[in-house]
Amino acid sequence: MKSIPQRAASIGSQLHQALRDAIVRAELKPGTALSEAEIAARYTVSRQPVREAFIRLAQEDLVEIRPQRGTYVKRIVMADVLDARFVREAIEVAVAREAALKADEAAVARLRATLEAQAGAEGNAEFLAADEAMHHEIALIAGREAAWRVVDQIKAQMDRVRYLSYTDVSPAERLIGQHSEIVEAIAAHDASAAEAAVRIHMAEILQQLPQLAAQYPEMFEL
Repeated sequence: MKSIPQRAASIGSQLHQALRDAIVRAELKPGTALSEAEIAARYTVSRQPVREAFIRLAQEDLVEIRPQRGTYVKRIVMADVLDARFVREAIEVAVAREAALKADEAAVARLRATLEAQAGAEGNAEFLAADEAMHHEIALIAGREAAWRVVDQIKAQMDRVRYLSYTDVSPAERLIGQHSEIVEAIAAHDASAAEAAVRIHMAEILQQLPQLAAQYPEMFEL
């Protein structure tokens, strides 16, 4: 029996994050029916925050709410992933350019610490948390926290693909190499190199999608 701790964030927000993580990690697989009553009992909350969480997940296209029929985990829609990648690249390229112009020694040290965390990560979830921390830190260095919030809202389907790809399609060593190129360009205050490195990194998912769709056909909607 899980429970949602009482923190500053609303119970609905915490539950949304817990369910989102479960969907991203394929612990809740496409087609899985989500019951308000069962989720409320499992996390020891009332049904209202469950409804709030379901609405937010539907806005992220992670679940489908079918009136009178129930709520179901959605498949990964290829077109949605590509749209999210397009928007995310545009934002993160601009953010990386600004970070390269603003980064001081302390900021670069924080970025390199995220690389060390990635190298020492055990398993998909730990690696992706360190990966996300690096991208978030770049936004903070650039002074673009609002831009990161936009990225965070649109990247749910990309996160599902990234989680599936970690072991075979895009192993951690390759991703860390790409991240290192971004970090070192920022450390050198080379905005053009930072932009180029981000574009290469964001193109990785274009290579992943066909392989993953063939490997996990039950997860994808073409």
